[in-house]
Amino acid sequence: MTRRTVLLSLLTGLLLAGVSPAHATGYRYWSFWDRTGTAWAYATQGPSTAVPSDGDVQGFRFAVSEDSADADKPRGTASFTAICAHTPARDGRKRVALVLDFGTAADAPSGETPPAGRTACASVPRDATTAEALASVAEPLRYNANALLCAVSGYPRTGCGEPVAKKKGTGARKSASDPGPSVGLFAGVGAVAVLGAAAVWQTRRRRNAP
Repeated sequence: MTRRTVLLSLLTGLLLAGVSPAHATGYRYWSFWDRTGTAWAYATQGPSTAVPSDGDVQGFRFAVSEDSADADKPRGTASFTAICAHTPARDGRKRVALVLDFGTAADAPSGETPPAGRTACASVPRDATTAEALASVAEPLRYNANALLCAVSGYPRTGCGEPVAKKKGTGARKSASDPGPSVGLFAGVGAVAVLGAAAVWQTRRRRNAP
């Protein structure tokens, strides 16, 4: 095999790798959110250690995501006044508004259908954690050995944080500012074309040589 053939093979391989769909590993799990002002913020504590205050709004979203930056936020109404309108304040207790988003069919485990999202107002003791507030309105809950929240109101029936392969830059997750094919890809195409032309030229030169 000539050096030119080796280079052509290597560059062709790089070209094919550049046009193959990029995949990333996501994880199917319940993410936990705090409502800060009018926006959702990924919680910095787990529900078993977070202690919300009276009037707080917190959310849970089931989805496939790579990390906190990629996670989908809870959808639906997130107003404490609206969620807790019919739950009166009581001495020694606090009210925590919870938004429960069971996600989409695309993120659901095989054979399962996500329930409709809902909200709930948990009336719990002043020192209660978010996990206790959630348990008061959304049982049964399921956790794994690492205290990761696996199921809310029994959904999903099985699984907990399992890896899920997903394509990057497709569907709703594709950024509007996506630049398209990289410069490197076009450079690879150009290099393959140049080497191909050189190979043809050298072949013709040999044929025409005396």
